[in-house]
Parts: sequence; C-alpha cells; structure tokens
Amino acid sequence: MIITLSSLKGGSGKSTLAIHLAHAIALSKRRVLLVDADPQGSAQGWSAAREEKPPFTVIGMARNTLHRDLPDIAKDYDHVVIDTPPRVSALARTAILAADLVLIPVQPSSYDVWAASETVILIDEAQGFKPDIKAAFIINRRIPNTVIGRDVEEALSEYDLPTLPQAIAQRVAFSESSSGHTVMEMSATSSASKEVLKFAKDILKLMEVKKW
Repeated sequence: MIITLSSLKGGSGKSTLAIHLAHAIALSKRRVLLVDADPQGSAQGWSAAREEKPPFTVIGMARNTLHRDLPDIAKDYDHVVIDTPPRVSALARTAILAADLVLIPVQPSSYDVWAASETVILIDEAQGFKPDIKAAFIINRRIPNTVIGRDVEEALSEYDLPTLPQAIAQRVAFSESSSGHTVMEMSATSSASKEVLKFAKDILKLMEVKKW
C-alpha cells in the first residue's frame, strides 16, 4: 500500500505524521519505505540526525515523475509512505497520483479547513486518472477539550471525505521527536505513542486491510 501525506498549507505536520506512520507500520515487522518528496528534505534531515539506523528506509525522491518511477523501487517493500511539499505543484500531483490512500492533515483552525479544499481538488483531479485512490482527513495538533478542536470535525464533515477517528494531539513529545527519534522510541506506552498506533489502525480499517 502507498500512503501519501498531502496538504498544500505549510506547517500542517506532514513530515512528523509521515515519519511516525512509517514507524508504526514497521513495528509490525513490515518493510517500509518513507519517500521524502519535499525539496525541504525534512524526513531526510530527521534520518540524518539519528545515531543509529532508522527502523525503516528513508530516501529523497522529489521528482515530477514519482508516480512512474516509484513502482520499481517500491517492489522491494511491503508499504510506502510519501511526504510531500506544501504547495500546488507537479510534485504534489505526482505524489497523489502514486497513492492508494491520500491523508490530508488538518490543524484545528478555520484557515486549515479552508486550505484543505485545494488538496481535495488535486485528489479529485488524480481520481480522473486513477479512480481507486482513497482519501481521508487526519486532525493534527489538536488541543483537547477546546471548542475549536470540536468545530474542526464539524467543518470537515462538509467535504465528501471521511475523517479518521483518532486525532493527533499537540504534544511536546512530537516536537522532541524531530531530533531523530519517534515517540514510540522515546516511550512506547506514552499517550503520543498510543495515538500514533491507533491512527495506523484507523488506516487499516479504512482500507479494509486485515493486517499490514
């Protein structure tokens, strides 16, 4: 399965989600490839910051032909996660076209909800060429027990796409993970780790996959 994290708004947390999702899948003893298709190279920077080898493979592949080039590379892996750049571009389009599932991170703000429409348009365009592409929202950096945290779910319901049940909260642990580890490595029993693992399980259910 190929999962693309896409949002045309900068600062949505795509890279952090992509890294943690790749690790959550890798914990199931699957071969996972994380493709950094963002010229900023955040995922590659995370990998380079580690002293030890990451639990999944990370490569840079910011190519406008990603949807054509990826299959040859992906055949050596069970699953692929793609991190994308934050703007309308050929890179964003090719990463969406390569996907089986596109996840759209949305932070709890009116602007994020509004900006999500641009990503939905790109997905609609890609489905014209590849009708079986699925898509869903993932609420990221949610602040628990706030009105705006609840309102974002209602606002997203206006789109014809599901929102994954498990939101990812705004936690210091995710900021600390940028130094080259995931929250699962820092504390496997933390609330942050549990959220990520539940997030991964929600994807399995959405894609009707019994196991990774």
